[in-house]
Amino acid sequence: MENIKSYIKEHKDRFLNELIELLKIPSISADSAYKNDVLKTADAIKLSLEEAGCNIVEICPTDGYPIVYGEKIIDKNLPTVLVYGHYDVQPPDPLNLWDSPPFEPIIKSTALHPDGAIFARGACDDKGQMYMHVKAMEFMTSTNQLPCNVKFMIEGEEEVGSANLATFVKNNQKKLKNDVILISDTGMIAKDVPSITTGLRGLSYVEVEVTGPNRDLHSGLYGGAVANPINIITKMIASLHDENNHITIPGFYDKVEGLSKEERAEMAKAPFSLDAYKKALDIDAVYGETGYTTNERNSIRPTLDVNGIWGGYIGEGAKTVIASKAYAKISMRLVPHQDWEEITKLFTKHFMAIAPKGVKVKVKPHHGGQGYVTPIDSIGYQAASKAYEVTFGKAPIPQRSGGSIPIVALFEQELKSKTILMGFGLDSDAIHSPNEHFGIWNYLKGIETIPHFYKYFAESFK
Repeated sequence: MENIKSYIKEHKDRFLNELIELLKIPSISADSAYKNDVLKTADAIKLSLEEAGCNIVEICPTDGYPIVYGEKIIDKNLPTVLVYGHYDVQPPDPLNLWDSPPFEPIIKSTALHPDGAIFARGACDDKGQMYMHVKAMEFMTSTNQLPCNVKFMIEGEEEVGSANLATFVKNNQKKLKNDVILISDTGMIAKDVPSITTGLRGLSYVEVEVTGPNRDLHSGLYGGAVANPINIITKMIASLHDENNHITIPGFYDKVEGLSKEERAEMAKAPFSLDAYKKALDIDAVYGETGYTTNERNSIRPTLDVNGIWGGYIGEGAKTVIASKAYAKISMRLVPHQDWEEITKLFTKHFMAIAPKGVKVKVKPHHGGQGYVTPIDSIGYQAASKAYEVTFGKAPIPQRSGGSIPIVALFEQELKSKTILMGFGLDSDAIHSPNEHFGIWNYLKGIETIPHFYKYFAESFK
């Protein structure tokens, strides 16, 4: 890929300004109040793909938010890369914890990013990483160096479970036909330690409701005589882990595949400082399942976490009340072979069974997806590895991630192709949190590396 560094240097300011404009649009798919902004973002992505050199770009309607599809087919005999990304973002709450408004992007220097990072919701997840692919495409088409065919599928519902993507993929298999799928919605170990994500956890997300009396009650007149839903729900949730932080749901671990000592030893070679990890999070100790390291707990082991819990009076001052209802949202991160629908059923059966008399319990499944592992001997992985070697000067480390991209397993099932996860974010980028950011160096390094993937992938077909 000739002149890529000089091209990036020449267009750096424009690349940054274009991303900043995209980040200004609050494309929050979870909140219907932002519907017009989500649709506006889809229009912006369409225009960007057209300007990047795609000769077909369309906004494809779904029952929810649209999917932006683009393609450039230069020779049907050449391999095809399908790029997936998403243009929707997480809600920015809590707003008071942001140092600057989440949809007013600013560039600030940090210890990890002395040359600056863009602070905004979606900066890393996934607008910044998705847009790297658009700019890499621009470079290859404008310099006449695109070595194979490329297709883009950019959706607007990833942050709410990609409810309509499965239908779109099943109904458009010919349109989406490809030889490999390329995604940048993950991270790497460090700026000087490149890595490629080879495994993702699955997800089961549920909401639970515990109801006691038919109305809120005076805690003096009824306290101690009537089941308190908030007390009950906290006890029920606490019982979902034992003293070793092992999940107590019967059958939960039946399909969990334990990694061999050799595989765990390979994982342990990745550089990791427990002291630095604790310092970054301002904690004095780590916590988790007995018998596993921190990096194993957050990648190769399943988890169950409460994401939100509420009920009763939470306003200023005091109100002596026993609430009629209490609620919680719970996510379970799953490892490959655990089926998310089966786990959801196991959770529901168990949670209903442990409810004491005096309360009624409802479990509402939200969304989920399967885990995924990609082999490191595939031609796609090898092409990605060579690309990182060129731009980073060293081979990347294969790494399993604790996060979930449920549609990756769907892609392999429906499109029969492997996914390569070339992420350029860092764990410290605060995705889904206040002060999300993406390093300028990382953004530009992604634009530099991606075209080399195309080059080596195309060469593997010759």
